[in-house]
Formats: sequence, structure tokens, C-alpha cells
Amino acid sequence: QVQLVESGGGLVQAGGSLRLSCAASGRTFSRYAMGWFRQAPGKERQFVAVIRSTGGITYYADSVKGRFTVSRDNAKNTVFLQMNSLKLEDTAVYYCAADQSWSDVARGTGIDYWGQGTQVTVSS
Repeated sequence: QVQLVESGGGLVQAGGSLRLSCAASGRTFSRYAMGWFRQAPGKERQFVAVIRSTGGITYYADSVKGRFTVSRDNAKNTVFLQMNSLKLEDTAVYYCAADQSWSDVARGTGIDYWGQGTQVTVSS
């Protein structure tokens, strides 16, 4: 069983930066690919980024590529999402996800564990 707790959300002006963290419980964190998703009001949850269990490979949605960076610290059971050059359309609840399948996370299907989400609001 893995529990995920996100933090770091908040209100930021367009063009600014935020760093989200997701702390995971359990001793098997390093076995899981970790992903970030987001859901804006009235819209479906969408994939943002994924990082392999070993941290060596990452993949991003086109909408965030070049602005967001996902990383992880397996010694601290934590995954991060550094968000730069934030835009109004980045406003959403951001969710952390864990799954032993990289492809499941990238597709957003059959994911084993989800966090409760953290709100990110970008203002003009």
C-alpha cells in the first residue's frame, strides 16, 4: 500500500514558478513510476508528466514541455514537479500518481495510487 500526499500548491502570478512535492509512504517507492496529472474546473483529468522508477527517463505533455520538470528523490520517497513560466491555463488541481507500470502512468489508465491533490491557481 502506498499513500501519496501532495504539497506546494498555491496562488502565483502568470510567468511565475511553483514547486510541487509528493511524499509517498511505504518502503517500495523506488519500484513505482510516478506521475503528475491535473484537472481544471469542468474538464477531465489530464496527464502532465511521468518519471520512471529509477528516475532516468521522463516524459511530458506537450502543453508543459520546456516549462515543467519532474524529478524524484528515492531516498526521501518524494517526487517533485518544478513549474516555471506558469500560464493562466495551468490553473488546476494537481494530482500525484504511482504505478509500477510506466506506460499506465503515461496513458493515465489503471493507476494504482492517487494523491488527494493540491490546488494551483495562476492569476493575471
